[in-house]
Amino acid sequence: MRKAVCPGSFDPVTNGHLDVFTRAADLADEVVVAVLINHKKAGLFTVDERMELLREVLAPYPNLVVDAFHGLLVDYCRDHGIKAIVKGLRAVSDFDYELQMAQMNYRLSGIETVFVSTNPLYSYLSSSLVKEVASFGGNVEGLVPASVLERMRSKLARPSDATG
Repeated sequence: MRKAVCPGSFDPVTNGHLDVFTRAADLADEVVVAVLINHKKAGLFTVDERMELLREVLAPYPNLVVDAFHGLLVDYCRDHGIKAIVKGLRAVSDFDYELQMAQMNYRLSGIETVFVSTNPLYSYLSSSLVKEVASFGGNVEGLVPASVLERMRSKLARPSDATG
């Protein structure tokens, strides 16, 4: 069985992420969407909430599974028999950073990294940008799955919004 991993924080998961996941699912028998546990970084959603949301939106795809990891990704890959890392690239600036990571991961473990160019519909999209726009009341419908949008709205609701 060929296994790959799509790692990230996914806070929140966006439609751009889903595009990469589903395309990776066509390349491997099983793709693990692995949520990075980083206790130093406060997110909008907890790791458990992110995993729950991912499981909801990935339910239609039987070869996409959700897990979490901390530490080095290559250690997680080795422990789970994963031979490839799949990363989405939005722009040249992503490539500069991701190439260094890919080369280091290969040096540490021999694990290959496969780059998937992002669908142009999502080339500007990032979790950080979605959170920022949503936190100021901007409309992010169509940028995240409907269930994620609903949860974001309830998390970001201002107390005056709930009563007014």
